[in-house]
Amino acid sequence: MNKKSVSSVLAVSVLSLSLGGQLFAAGAGFGDLNGVTGKSKIESLKNQQLVKGVSPSSFNPQGILNQAQGVQFIAGGLRLSLAAVSFEAGKVPMASDLFPSIQDDAWYAEAFINAHFNGIEIPESVDPSAPMTKETYTHYLMQAIEKTHNLPKIKLIPKAIGDEDELTVEYQGSIQRALARGLVKLDPQGDFHPKSEITRAEAAVMLYDSLEFLKNLPEAPDSAPDMPADSDQPAE
Repeated sequence: MNKKSVSSVLAVSVLSLSLGGQLFAAGAGFGDLNGVTGKSKIESLKNQQLVKGVSPSSFNPQGILNQAQGVQFIAGGLRLSLAAVSFEAGKVPMASDLFPSIQDDAWYAEAFINAHFNGIEIPESVDPSAPMTKETYTHYLMQAIEKTHNLPKIKLIPKAIGDEDELTVEYQGSIQRALARGLVKLDPQGDFHPKSEITRAEAAVMLYDSLEFLKNLPEAPDSAPDMPADSDQPAE
């Protein structure tokens, strides 16, 4: 582990960007978004190079988001990086040092490193291929925007959630703050459906709304470098 260096991380980063550019080069809009709620938001994210599809012309909006894609959505969409993180020379961890199930040359490895060092509390035992639930994505997204933008704590009256008993206790605060900030909504029956598997379209819309929320903050710091996101999943 001590012999793994910054150059190794940069090599993985360059490889990831290279493959992403070849497999998911920007072109015409996604051809599978007709009738999809949030179509314009997804297309906007694509045009800004903040999310990419499963192919140059397909986003697979109804596909279930897995852990790797979810972390890439957040890390790429919010442009998380290690720019503000200090490491002892030659001691930058690789993805496998942090998450044993992740290969260092995986297309999503850099996203997990960036997410971890920007305050997203991803379990060490994460399975990158496992489906991501609505509550997990909401929790990770809220951690990312709150910690990287130093959002002030807000006083709120907890919103009544019909299926609150299904929420993971550690995620309740994030979900309540996401509701208060208008980043997620309850269904007409007042339920959140925390354990439902979130689709790629739903996750992209939440990401877009979060970016708009940050953009409209008074005196919001511009702490993220202007750089394109990596691919959110490999070609199929």
